Formats: sequence, structure tokens, C-alpha cells
Amino acid sequence: MGVLEGKVVLVTGGGNGIGRDCALIAAREGAKVLVNDLGGGERGGDAGSAGPAEAVAAEIRASGGEAASNSESVTSLAAAKAMVAQAMEVFGGLHAVINPAGVLRDGMFHKMSDEDWNVVLDVHLRGSYNVCRASIEHFRNQGEGSYVLFTSTSGLFGSIGQANYAAAKMGIVGLSRVVAMEGAARGVRSNVIAPTAFTRLLATVPIKDEARARQMEEFRQRARPEQPARLAVALSAATGVSGQVFGAWGEYLQLYSQPRPIETLAAEGAWTVGSILASALPKLSGRFTPLDERPVDPTQAGQAAG
Repeated sequence: MGVLEGKVVLVTGGGNGIGRDCALIAAREGAKVLVNDLGGGERGGDAGSAGPAEAVAAEIRASGGEAASNSESVTSLAAAKAMVAQAMEVFGGLHAVINPAGVLRDGMFHKMSDEDWNVVLDVHLRGSYNVCRASIEHFRNQGEGSYVLFTSTSGLFGSIGQANYAAAKMGIVGLSRVVAMEGAARGVRSNVIAPTAFTRLLATVPIKDEARARQMEEFRQRARPEQPARLAVALSAATGVSGQVFGAWGEYLQLYSQPRPIETLAAEGAWTVGSILASALPKLSGRFTPLDERPVDPTQAGQAAG
């Protein structure tokens, strides 16, 4: 018997990449799965089709599991509510939401269009809000429910050319933390994963030379989508875990720290602009996080890039 036997799980972005593996693994663990995917283009967010979601649902059914498909967009609250209603109607319940649906619209911030900013925020941050808001009252009323949302080291560490993506992904961290805090007394859990995996989104990054091509192929072999997907499914079943930020890089699992003060300075009397410049900032500068501090391997300080 799997760890999700008798449970119903909604997986967004379930037609490809990490979402696809989340859906397949959840089904192998006994869950009835509603596979959602817009079926958009390579970067997501474009007009799509029902094909990818239904293909994954059909694969689950062919293996003896129970699954249905949905091709609506997480950017619509009405669509998210319809997903919840579909799960309730088809499977008689909903116990977990895994939300890796995503898009990329990379570009330097000083050149970024409003459209590229809005699309990324809509899918990642508003999409996370929509699937949580559509299901939170159901979870609270039944005294049980799990959210597994997806952040990124592009937000946690920063990533040049991804201001929109980083902003959305850090917003998801804050959303998850508050959902976890407010839901604790009602059995509602929420965690986030910063995955590192080779997916079709990463495959859109331009490769300019043979060395980079070899690097990407090595990365593809080491960082496969099913690795963070296993963590996502485990978190869906882990009743005692909530409010945390995890990472998954190959066969490394990580638990991230969350922002807390690292040093406090007190003034005699009151800080002034002059004393902050002359005293406070120089004293704190030794604890500043360098702009280029982005570990690229999980063996470095226990962190991973992605």
C-alpha cells in the first residue's frame, strides 16, 4: 500500500517535467490524481491543448491507477476552483495540491517588457495563490490538506536575467509560510521546494558553444525531474512537516534556512543618517551577502543552484 492510498491529489503543470513525474509517482503511491496542464509551448503560458495532461492521465490509468485530466490555466481563480470541483466530483475528495506549473520569460530587467513581467507573476505567484485559495476552505473544513509549492534558487540566491521569475518565486515562499502558520490548527500544511532539474524550461536556455553543451548534458543526466518529484510526493504525505523550504538536486535533499536577523546594532540615543553611514553600515558590512554568492553544487555549504 502506498503512502497516498485513498488520497486525491491535484498536480498542476502535470503534463511535462517535474509535474509529470509528480503525477506518476503520486499515482504509484496510491493517490487518485487530477492532472492539470495548459498544454502550452516550450516556455509555457502560450495557448495550448488538452493533450499533455490527458496523456499522463491515460498513462496512469493504463498502469491500473485512477486519474483524470484538466487543461485549464492556474492563472484563473475560476479555473482553479473548477479543478477543485472536478476532483470532488470525479474522485470524491481532495487532500493535496502539488503546484509546479511554471513559465520562463527571461531578460535583463532594464529591458524587460510589462508582458514578460506579468506573465511570469501570473503563472507562478498568482497561480500559487489561485490553487491555494480555491482549496483552502475545503482543506480547513475537512481538517486535512497539504500544499507543495515551488520556489527557485533564482529567488533564494538571485539570478541575472530573471528578475520576474525571482520576484514570483520569493513571493511563493512568503505565501507558503503564512498558509502554513494559519492552517496549523486545522491540519493544513504547506511547504515549498526549490528544485534543480533539467526540464523543457531549462532546455530553452541558449547553448553557445560545445563546452556549454557538454555541461548541459551532464546536468541533464544528474538532475532529473523525478528526483524533486519524489520529495514533492513525500511532503504531500508527511503530516508533521509544514512551513519549510526544501531543495532537491540529484539525490541530494536540502533544508534551507529562512531569513532571520544575523546581527543587531543599537545606537546610543538614536541613529542618524550620518551615524548609519559612518558607523552602522561599516560594522555590518562584514556580514553582507556578496552579490555573486550562488553555490553551484550541493556539496558547497549544503546548497544547490537551480
